[in-house]
Amino acid sequence: MKRRTFVAAAASLPAVNILSGTARAQSKEIRMIESGGASGDSIEKGYIEPLFKKTGIKVVRENPSSLGKLRALVESGQTTTTLFELGSGIILQAKKLGLIEKVDWAAVNPAEMFPEAKNEYGFGYQYFSTIMAWRKGVKEPKSFAEFFDTKAFPGKRCLPDFPHYCLPFALQAAGVPIDKLFPLDVDLAFKKLNEIKKDVAVWWKAGAQPPQLMKDNEVQYSICWSGRVVGDPAFGLNFAGGKADLSFIAIVKGSSPENKAAAYKLFHEMSLPENQAKAAEVISYTGPSPNLDALLPKDKLWQFPTSKQNKAVQYFENAEWWADNGEAVNKKWEAFKLSL
Repeated sequence: MKRRTFVAAAASLPAVNILSGTARAQSKEIRMIESGGASGDSIEKGYIEPLFKKTGIKVVRENPSSLGKLRALVESGQTTTTLFELGSGIILQAKKLGLIEKVDWAAVNPAEMFPEAKNEYGFGYQYFSTIMAWRKGVKEPKSFAEFFDTKAFPGKRCLPDFPHYCLPFALQAAGVPIDKLFPLDVDLAFKKLNEIKKDVAVWWKAGAQPPQLMKDNEVQYSICWSGRVVGDPAFGLNFAGGKADLSFIAIVKGSSPENKAAAYKLFHEMSLPENQAKAAEVISYTGPSPNLDALLPKDKLWQFPTSKQNKAVQYFENAEWWADNGEAVNKKWEAFKLSL
């Protein structure tokens, strides 16, 4: 779903940095593991390059990221990787497993941020959305109730093979408003999916599948990641009822004070709206500044997850609910898949 990098810290010629009122040595090179692809490139352009210009601190990126890789790093006792990209659900698991450090937000001294991005254990640096999309030329749904109405909106569907994506959209189709989705009524959601399953041609596992299937006219409607379809004239799309989620950058457990000091400098750069605008030039996902809209192209505001018009009509992923209930829901999902 994303991209990440590997940040090792070479403690060469430490500089002095004032953080939280105390002088600390600061590494001049750290390593990051991120998810790769355009997302990683956006980190480079938006945040790493400005950091280097201002401070001389280098950030070495590697990818991809996974919880298993993070766990192996910590359990091996390595101290070379400082930063690690994690999804909103995975960061909860990493916290429970003791794999990441608390963020010293006073040391970061961030510019204004959306509150959900300012996590105790990570910096929410990039919003992404899961939305409805369709092949240009077909009848255009305005809600998930219409998306699930295969009589009024005929055509094959492509849905994600992941319950945490499908179930909240099914509930919207059943009439549940986005501010009442959680706790999820799992049985009602599966009832709605059973009504549409005969019209689902593909249950996708890779984000590249939905746009290609729509271009090939094998399906006409999809639930997919917004970054895969925005700006492509082959598709129509709608953020209404979509799922907004965050990717976080966390500090690996056991990182040295010098490496953490350098990491906080990067976090500060990530909080600046002007840097987030640079990152958004690389990929149509956006950072956590409430003041970002003014710096984005006005004719492209409709493409971005956090633009006021889009953030207001989406729900935000409830990672805590999934952490508590995900295992039981996954068992029901597997049983549902056997019925297809």
